Amino acid sequence: MSATTVRTRRPAVLLLCCAALLTACGSTGAGTGVVRADSASLPPADPAAVAATATATAAFGLDLLHALTAAPGAAGGNLVLSPSGLATVLAMVLPGARGTTAEQLAEALHTGLSPEQYALATGALNRAGAPGGKGGTVLRRSDDVWAQRDFPLDPHYLGVLAAGFGTGVRTTDFRKDPEGARKAVNGVVEKATEGRIKDLFAEGQINPDTRLALTDALYLKADWAHPFKAGRTTGLPFHRLDGSEAAVPTMAGTESLRYAEGSGGILGEPWQAVELPYAGSTLAMDLIVPAQGGFTAFRQGLDRAQLDLVLGALTERTVDLTLPKFRFDSGNELTPVLKALGVTAAFEADADLSGIPGPGAAERLRIGPVVQKATVQVDEQGTVAAAGSGVGVEAAAAPAPRDPARLHIDRPFLFLVRDTATGLPLFLGQVTDPAA
Repeated sequence: MSATTVRTRRPAVLLLCCAALLTACGSTGAGTGVVRADSASLPPADPAAVAATATATAAFGLDLLHALTAAPGAAGGNLVLSPSGLATVLAMVLPGARGTTAEQLAEALHTGLSPEQYALATGALNRAGAPGGKGGTVLRRSDDVWAQRDFPLDPHYLGVLAAGFGTGVRTTDFRKDPEGARKAVNGVVEKATEGRIKDLFAEGQINPDTRLALTDALYLKADWAHPFKAGRTTGLPFHRLDGSEAAVPTMAGTESLRYAEGSGGILGEPWQAVELPYAGSTLAMDLIVPAQGGFTAFRQGLDRAQLDLVLGALTERTVDLTLPKFRFDSGNELTPVLKALGVTAAFEADADLSGIPGPGAAERLRIGPVVQKATVQVDEQGTVAAAGSGVGVEAAAAPAPRDPARLHIDRPFLFLVRDTATGLPLFLGQVTDPAA
């Protein structure tokens, strides 16, 4: 992740999305106080708004995937990102945006909700279904807002943050000690992610002009509902995008899993998909594997409707599965990505974030650097990553048993960690070289 120094005399609003393994966030000595507001006047999130926000976040995640892999030299590399994490920090900014600034943010986030409704729905979605350690699965999130000590904040804005995300605002002194403030913000994130995400804000990204820094940290440690047996892991060839091969540790198992396959149609390239559930929760990892040679075209054409088609086709099937073990990190300065998605006004000197400052604030605000780091590790035990209908059936002759579906993942594939109950995508990425 590259460091970016904001060269402006106008204060910047810094957004930090930390997607990685995450635990509850503790306080540090650097924050000298916490400003809180009463959220009682805001109604709870509407269930329909929550469902719409899950769908919107998935579409936003695919936009991010396409934008990040379109960058020169990035298309063929391993990648992990958190659509939920970035949507959360933008949801914390949106209630303070006005005019074109708000319209562009809402369009990029695929939401037609009001800023307050979107923030409340995002917060409710983040809280839904979190297992908290039950059955071998831990999913925790921490949201924090840091503000300049003497900078007044709008009471209504504070109320939305409290109602949506359960957070107050930590006060610090960006003006006099920006490096100390940066270390404090990064330290809280590092602690929240159990040390997996370090230095999320690089040197210079928090400076004397900073007035706010917003962070989201997401921690997932989840055991498979059907663990792989370590004794069956062997070195098998993996076919990279350039046609070369690498011998990588590959897990193997045969289980009853949700599986689908397809060819042609709106998706074009042949594909296979399988869903690996985690123990004690509604969370699962979906693996989508295009045919050899078809990965790039498949990924480029994948949109929300097509993803829904793949996930909607999953049905119970015995699957003979092999899956490479993998572990890698990603770090991105997401300002160029958001600008490519149409969010431009928020970064300009005349950005309209006038709903954030309180009475007496003389300074205008704009968004500064937007950054994210993420990590994912998949092995025999599970994953660590720092996101019916019924019919009466009469007795008849039993159908002939089907042969197991065979999915040996020896080529580039996409992965998605999601809550199958809400559809919220926590993590999204691609594996093109497990040996990297």
